Amino acid sequence: MTFQQPRVETSPKVSDEIRQTTCYMCACRCGINVHMKTNEDGKKEVAYIEGNRDHPVNKGVLCAKGSAGIMQVNAPSRLKAPLKRVGPRGSGEFEEISWDEALEIAAGWLEPIRRDDPSKLAFFTGRDQSQSFTGFWAQNFGTCNYAAHGGFCSVNMATAGIYTMGGAFWEFGQPDWDHTKLFMLFGVAEDHDSNPIKMGLGKIKARGARVIGVNPIRSGYNAIADDWVGITPGTDGLFILALVHELMKAGKIDLDYLSRYTNAPVLVNQDPNSPDKGLFLRDDHGSPLVINRNTGKLAPFDMKGVRPDLGGSFKMGDITHVSVFQLMAQRYLKDEYSPEAVAERCGIPATRIRAIAAELASVAFDEAFELDQEWTDFRGEKHKKMIGRPVAMHAMRGVSAHANGFQTCRALHVLQILLGTVEAPGGFRFKPPYPKPVEAHPAPHCRVTPNKPLDGPHLGFVHGPEHLALKSDGSPARIDKAFTWENPMSSHGLMHMVISNAHAGDPYKIDTLFMYMANMSWNSSMNTGGVIEMLTDKDADGAYKIPRIIYSDAYSSEMVAYADLILPDTTYLERHDCISMLDRPICEADGAADAIRWPVIEPDRPGHHGVRGFQTVLVQLANKMKLPGFTNEDGSAKWQDYADYIVNHERKPGIGPLAGFRGPDGDKSGRGEPNPQQLDKYIKNGGFFVEHIPAEASYFKPWNRAYQDWAVDLGLYDSPQPYLFQLYVEPMRKFQLAAEGHGERQPPEHLRQRIKDTMDPLPIWYETDQQGNEGFTVNALTQRPMAMYHSWGSQNAWLRQLHGHNPLYLPTKLMRQHDLADGDWARVSSPHGEITVPVMEMAALNHNTVWTWNAIGKRKGTWGLQEDAPEATRGFLLNHLIHELMPPKGDGLRWANSDPITGQAAWFDLKVKIEKAAAPADFTESQPSLEPIKSPVGTGPKNLSWKVGK
Repeated sequence: MTFQQPRVETSPKVSDEIRQTTCYMCACRCGINVHMKTNEDGKKEVAYIEGNRDHPVNKGVLCAKGSAGIMQVNAPSRLKAPLKRVGPRGSGEFEEISWDEALEIAAGWLEPIRRDDPSKLAFFTGRDQSQSFTGFWAQNFGTCNYAAHGGFCSVNMATAGIYTMGGAFWEFGQPDWDHTKLFMLFGVAEDHDSNPIKMGLGKIKARGARVIGVNPIRSGYNAIADDWVGITPGTDGLFILALVHELMKAGKIDLDYLSRYTNAPVLVNQDPNSPDKGLFLRDDHGSPLVINRNTGKLAPFDMKGVRPDLGGSFKMGDITHVSVFQLMAQRYLKDEYSPEAVAERCGIPATRIRAIAAELASVAFDEAFELDQEWTDFRGEKHKKMIGRPVAMHAMRGVSAHANGFQTCRALHVLQILLGTVEAPGGFRFKPPYPKPVEAHPAPHCRVTPNKPLDGPHLGFVHGPEHLALKSDGSPARIDKAFTWENPMSSHGLMHMVISNAHAGDPYKIDTLFMYMANMSWNSSMNTGGVIEMLTDKDADGAYKIPRIIYSDAYSSEMVAYADLILPDTTYLERHDCISMLDRPICEADGAADAIRWPVIEPDRPGHHGVRGFQTVLVQLANKMKLPGFTNEDGSAKWQDYADYIVNHERKPGIGPLAGFRGPDGDKSGRGEPNPQQLDKYIKNGGFFVEHIPAEASYFKPWNRAYQDWAVDLGLYDSPQPYLFQLYVEPMRKFQLAAEGHGERQPPEHLRQRIKDTMDPLPIWYETDQQGNEGFTVNALTQRPMAMYHSWGSQNAWLRQLHGHNPLYLPTKLMRQHDLADGDWARVSSPHGEITVPVMEMAALNHNTVWTWNAIGKRKGTWGLQEDAPEATRGFLLNHLIHELMPPKGDGLRWANSDPITGQAAWFDLKVKIEKAAAPADFTESQPSLEPIKSPVGTGPKNLSWKVGK
């Protein structure tokens, strides 16, 4: 008798068509295959989503979020039509209106502002990926008040990286996954760059490389680290500088790399009485000077044949100049940076700090390797090999969101540079369009003129007090006080301060707040309850203190109820998007790449009401108001919608939002005339474009002639831009000099000492407890789970099953100390507020730190969820405990709870007190429990189901 194997169809037909686009379920921007089926009406519907194996970012890998994108486009919480508020703010009472009426209302509010004082519009966007476009719109409107969410996310990391080495982690660079042997992570957010990091970790661990995770919490990437360092929050900079101390003391630093590629040999004025003390010695052309070891004489750093001397010094008249390297040695070899001196504060034994330093040195130098690749540097010197240092590092919000975050991020970059691992094989590699010297970026602009565009880009990088955004009387030009003496290097603005400042009328009153995808009445604001009051507060005449609020979102979020006009956005599979080289592209270290999204499905809420992509709405508003930049000389509109803009806009001749398939025939890359078929070319190519870097240009990009020439050909910049890494950031010293009384622009008296103390041009560490935390001694953190991205994941029918609610995780020590067991409730208080929440024990946690997942807790009535949904009852936010301002100091001033250099929100400086509490009466409700919001879309069904295809 023969056994007949059952016939199994191993490749069933699962779709009628595959459409390729770019995911938007987190910030990875992975390529996806969207499988389509045709329904009874002949309309295409999404059947399921998988990764695109040809895509440069994810190579086919897709996470739970990406697959669950199908639930986003079927979410009951989707907004369906423009809405006009008819009840009080916060009531959720709206009436549906047409798009014609919505645009008429918006233009009717905005046109008088533009005519009289454009700064009365505050236009701030959340986690969109079109900031080059939204900034272009705001600049042509004429307001100085524009920024995106980076000021409350990770501006410390991005700005410190650009000032120090011309780029930073994540979107600006990545580890050399193919060659690294030791990978060190600091405070990495698990929802950012998640698939590439997981792929990279798999690759290096399969090769036997070691992973060290530095994080108070052992979850996600840290859970698979070979060595977990459960550091005390806010002390990363101190720990890093102790590593620097040990490496310098042992002589385990890359002296050749430092002398060739960094400003370590540059000479610095040491005269205590000079107005130039601490500034570089320069030649008549402004080039920093070094001592040439070959001649013993002064020379510009970039002169052909120069070999800079790390120990150089020079006396000009009575003024001595010494090298940056000598200043570093004087500082970091002091005992105050020894492992013994920092161990207790960091929560890391001195022996362990020494062991980590020794391992870094051993791998970087004893396991150094060579690639058989010739290259030529910017001085014209030819190199036969590329020397590899196989130590790579990566960091994100965890080290950034502290009041000392900028200097901590700087310290981390200096550590990498001392080891010679940046842009070396095996280390950290830049992604185009980086690296760029800080001078290649614009300075911020703030000159507002009625009925005219702003005088330049809103955001940028200051090089001294002359670039601050101040009015003629010295008051802040921007509503968020970015680029002022309070936070001089705030390159991403301070979105978290906009509502608070607008409510207080400090520095001035605004007329209209216009926001996109920014859940500022819930999880995107510190002081959530206070912000809700600010949004609804009225003056003595009964008028709202923030007169008008326009908001755009795809979903019925917490913020919707507090707006006066709602412009409903599409979901990401129903729209055009441009992940642009002008903005935040999808590049990898081996290639320049950008991508699009396109409407793989048509909105099922179309028509006279319906939904429209927000960027298209901005084009339509611009056309209605005839904004310059959007309007031809004859008064006609340049573009009809966002897709039209993407294809036909040129930022400068030949350079547009997309770098691929340019020119009439689509055969040009980077530079070329607009191509009417460009979007079709992208769609046919899988939704992306990539241009690979030549092998000779793969490493040492800031100094590599082949890379510089390739970047110019592609249009990343117009001429080669070689530069030195800035171990010593001279612009910071210029602010210190002003605080010491030098120069025409002077800081206010109450800020002089803070500027002197914090804006040191060499990385320092300082205590971040500025909150008046007596009695509040426990660190409290939030982090985002891999399965969620900000707000919109926890309304997703699939992802809710992974994280339905969030407990507060306590370390074993605190659980025992307060007689707590899993499922008990604790009262958690800070100097600002109090919450009562369920707790769970976690052993792999810093012994004096508690934490929870962010953005899972929801307000009742929002996101289409049932009022008894676990997210709305057991879910909670730590935001209620955090204030956007520091406690009053008795001086009548408003001190922001931010990094004093960049203004980044100091989310992770929160300190709390824990007490055991009786469970709420119904045993289900976390506290505070706010009243439900009435939603314009109502409540979704208990079960979400639909039939796909015929």
